[in-house]
Formats: sequence, C-alpha cells, structure tokens
Amino acid sequence: MQQASAQQDSQPQDDAYAQAGVNIAAGQKAVDLMASAVRATYGPEVLAGIGSFGGLYDATKLKNLAAPVLVASTDGVGTKTKVAAKLGRWDTIGRDLVHHCVNDILVQGARPLFFLDYVASARIAPEQIAALVTGVAVACQDVGCALLGGETAEMPGVYLPNEVDLAGTIVGVVDRAQLLDGSRIEAGDVIIGLPSTGLHTNGYTLARALLDSLSWTATHPTLNGSIGEALLQVHRCYLKEIQQLWAAGLEIHGLAHITGGGITDNLPRILPPGLSAAIQLGTWPVLPIFDLIQQVGEVPLVQMLHVFNMGLGMLIILPANQAAQVQATLADRCYRVGEIVRGQTGVQYV
Repeated sequence: MQQASAQQDSQPQDDAYAQAGVNIAAGQKAVDLMASAVRATYGPEVLAGIGSFGGLYDATKLKNLAAPVLVASTDGVGTKTKVAAKLGRWDTIGRDLVHHCVNDILVQGARPLFFLDYVASARIAPEQIAALVTGVAVACQDVGCALLGGETAEMPGVYLPNEVDLAGTIVGVVDRAQLLDGSRIEAGDVIIGLPSTGLHTNGYTLARALLDSLSWTATHPTLNGSIGEALLQVHRCYLKEIQQLWAAGLEIHGLAHITGGGITDNLPRILPPGLSAAIQLGTWPVLPIFDLIQQVGEVPLVQMLHVFNMGLGMLIILPANQAAQVQATLADRCYRVGEIVRGQTGVQYV
C-alpha cells in the first residue's frame, strides 16, 4: 500500500536518484502522512495492508452468501485533476474516485469490499499526495470499504511537471441471485433519476476548454458560488439510496450509472434487445453549471446530453407500480424521468 522503496542504498546513491528526479524520502513522507487515514478503513477482515507487498483480505464472510460473485472495476477521475491543480485543492478528487467506482459496481448489485489506488506524478509533493489519498480513505471508510493497497509513483519524463494522475480499482461482492444485469427490464417499466452534484468525473476536457476564459474563483451570479466550486463538487455516491430501496423490498430491474457518454450512451448498456428508453426532457432540474457550459460554448442540447450527466447521476428501472414507493422511500429526492418502450435499443428524448 503506497509502499516507499526501502532506503538501503548509500546516501550518495540516494542523492544521485534524487538528482535524476526521484525523491525516495518524499515518497516515504507521503506514506507517513496518509497512514492513519488508510488504517482507519481497516476492519478485522484486513490481514495486511499499508506497507505490505500485497494486501490481504479475509474472505470468510463470503461464505454467508449462497453463490458469491466478485465484481471488479477500474476507473479514474480524468482531467478533473487539472481543475484541482488550477485551484490548488486536493482534498476532493480522492472521494470522487471512490464514489465513481462504488457506483460502477453498484449497478450490478454489488457492495464494496476493498479498494486499491494509484497516484502518479512527475515529482512527489508529500502533502499533496497525502491529501489525495486521505480523500480516498475517508470515502472508503464512509462506504464500509477497506483501502487495501495502492501505489504512489514518481515518474519524471513520463508525467509533465505539476500534473497528477489518479486511478483506482474496487472489488465488491453480490450473491448471484441478486445480480443485476438488465435481463428483467421490460416494456412499461419506469425510469427514476437520482440527482447528481455536478459534472461528477466526466466531461471536464470540454468544460475546461469552454470556461477557461472566465474567472474560476469569483462568485458567479448563476451558480450560487464560483465556477471552481461547481466544477469540484464531489461525485455523488448512491450506495445509501439503493440500499434503502433494497431494504424496502423494491424490485429493481436495472441501474445505470451516468458517466462519460451521458444518458445517451450509458442507459442502453443495460437494456435487453428490442427495448428502448423514452426520456422526458424537463422532468428534472438541470444544474446551473450545465446551463452555463451550454450557453458559453453554444453547445447543442443533443451534444450536452451525450457528454454530461445533465443533473442525473444514477437511473433506476423498476415496475411502474413501485414508482410512488421509491419517491416515498427517498423522500422525493428523485425524479420520474421516463419509461421503457419497445423499439431499437437506445434512448429517445421526448
């Protein structure tokens, strides 16, 4: 877990390595700064973590499942790292990463078990790396997931100066009988949308290009804050809400995490052949940051829907007669945005 190389070389060799661009001491300082936050994610099932060559996780509790299926996913936060760099804020994107990955396995019915992170840069700044990984650890603790392993890499010549890359891998589990694969989706099912907090972790290359000429720190009249604050809003995790629906006995037929590609590309990924999604525009509030991006860049609505989540981070598909119960369970923190219809697999905006 973020293991720094053992300093067994002589001091002259360490100096030579540092002059070549790799600072072993800085790497160890980063590990020391993040260690307590990482260990706070451990439960009794973690047999080895930070400092080990490989993390060890006791899988005994999987015996409680009739047919446990492991679900794994790897992702990153894309160029949201450049927003963090521009604003000098490194405490949020680690949480973005974990929440994104949790949502990705959640749509198949899985709960998280453990997480591994990868942070790379041209030069290690210990406080910066520690802030990033502490964010990862805090998010892992919030969702009951162990931060089991990871890597902090210093690679001058591969990464540009002042640039950071952040990625992670999550492993979760679902009982095979509870696996969500979209096969139960049928015509007449309704689509319920859960609101996003902003761009989440997708579309930042376009957003940065269009908003670059504006002030990112001044309060913007349409945002109730600054552009920078809107862009750094943490990717929302939907684990709590979906667990509430499961606990209420609701029959979820499918879940779609709305990431890169927007509703247009992500919703069809779970639709059976011969079924389409009819999305009713205007049934949910589009966040002001998306209105600003569209206006500044004169971006057509069809392209906005294909790039951004437009205010919907997770879509739930279930029988129409359960829609009211979803809204009651989630205290109206959701929107009925469409239905499943027969037709060529895809999304229709109406």
